[in-house]
Amino acid sequence: MDSDHDIYDMDSEPEQEEEDFFSDEPIINSDNEKDYTILKDTDIHQLINDDISKTITILSVKRDVALALLLHYNWNMTKANEEWFANKLEVSKAIGMLILEKEETKCLDSDNVNCGICFDEYTVDNIAFAACKQHPFCKGCWECYISTSINDGPKCLVLRCPDPSCNMMVGESMIVKLVCEKDKLKYYDYMFRSYVEENRKIKWCPAPGCEYAVEFEIGSENYDVICDCSNGFCWNCLDEIHRPIECDTIEKWKTRNFEEAVNMKWILTFTKKCPQCNKSIQKNKGCMHMTCVCNYDFCWLCLTKWGSCIGGCNGFKENKEVKEAKKNILRYIHYYERWVSNEKSKQQALKDLNEMKNEGVKKLSELHSLPETQLEFIIQAWQQIVECRRVLKWSYAYGFYLPEEDKAKTQFFEYLQREAGAGLERLHHCVEQELLDHLRSTKKLDYTEQGSYKNYELFRSKLIGLTKVTGNYFDKLVTALENGLIDVNPEEYKRKRELQMSNIAVDDSGMWACDRCTFLNEDFHTVCQMCVVD
Repeated sequence: MDSDHDIYDMDSEPEQEEEDFFSDEPIINSDNEKDYTILKDTDIHQLINDDISKTITILSVKRDVALALLLHYNWNMTKANEEWFANKLEVSKAIGMLILEKEETKCLDSDNVNCGICFDEYTVDNIAFAACKQHPFCKGCWECYISTSINDGPKCLVLRCPDPSCNMMVGESMIVKLVCEKDKLKYYDYMFRSYVEENRKIKWCPAPGCEYAVEFEIGSENYDVICDCSNGFCWNCLDEIHRPIECDTIEKWKTRNFEEAVNMKWILTFTKKCPQCNKSIQKNKGCMHMTCVCNYDFCWLCLTKWGSCIGGCNGFKENKEVKEAKKNILRYIHYYERWVSNEKSKQQALKDLNEMKNEGVKKLSELHSLPETQLEFIIQAWQQIVECRRVLKWSYAYGFYLPEEDKAKTQFFEYLQREAGAGLERLHHCVEQELLDHLRSTKKLDYTEQGSYKNYELFRSKLIGLTKVTGNYFDKLVTALENGLIDVNPEEYKRKRELQMSNIAVDDSGMWACDRCTFLNEDFHTVCQMCVVD
């Protein structure tokens, strides 16, 4: 039997070309600067057809066999081809394809044949076979069997002969000829989703309601993906974009947050640790005499050995372990509070960004007779704020897991984080407060020498400068964290900073004025933040 034999037999029906169910629209082109491609449903359909067609051409097999191979190897066409050429017989058995020296179909002794399911007698025209060509069933039973399998779920993609002793496949061509249009659509939907969910190079965008998929270039070190629905996520863990923090740190941090929220109150209220083995113990009786599983007897109130504290543990004494536990909790709360606050600020900034895109820019353009392209700097400022809030938020998770004993890295990290955070606050304040003055204005710009246009130009220059400076700060922070702070030399930074600041006069408010442009800089800056833009 030839390897590309028909996988079903209906003598009464002439052979027809198999239906190409998927669309022929071209795949969208990916941006050369990106390591991924956003796929619409039509793009996925085209990829499926392309992979099947290539497999048919390379292996010289029928479409049913090519599809069964790709499904068996999770749409890994390279592996499917390699395995086929390496051991064709074993692979054929695995996918439910029968290989015989010549085509053999069960001999039908008469014009009427008994169905193997309902046992009624039918003419040969109403009988069909699976790939085995040995077990005849009537069309009605076939339709019921296939339809039930489709409605049971995606296992219908690897459907086998109804005979319990047979493992031969029921191919796509037979399925689409026997079922109704509704079941056919459901079958192809399973295939469509299988291509994404079992393909190691493609994943769905995790945003609720988004129907785009993303094809990723395996081997890329940058996992950041921006879907066409505007959702940003990490390809590796499907969480939100968290560069420069590693996925493992994100997972630990989120697990910690969940555990703290669920367990901390209960543990602190109802349990204490055994002074000897350090296991948590719940008091379930009235007596203060506790016996741990390690057989250590102690007092529930003061945690000292039982008998040594009778009548003497009523006075307050600071416990070293309790003090350390409180310190750890306070440290966690410190980082968690800032993580949450920056997340809230990011969400608000994202909302403000969308409002500015949809309404604010248009309003300013109409009010001041300025083209919207000249107001793009406002959108860029908001986009910078959203991105920086995201980085700053996750930097607190990074800081929480920095070893406390590594003082050099901790100090350097906090220095970079403080510089970046301060720059971001200035930018955010400028956009939120000073921009509002221009949005609230109902007067057109006065282009005279002393008019309002001069103030607008000053604001524009300031905002562009702050956007660039803030971006530079965060670029340094991201680079340092991605490198694991390996180039840390906080003493050298401290020495240079003190040297630079020695020639700068800082007033009581913590600000210093630039000799060149008179711009007021905060004391932690060593160079003027307006002049640096030049």
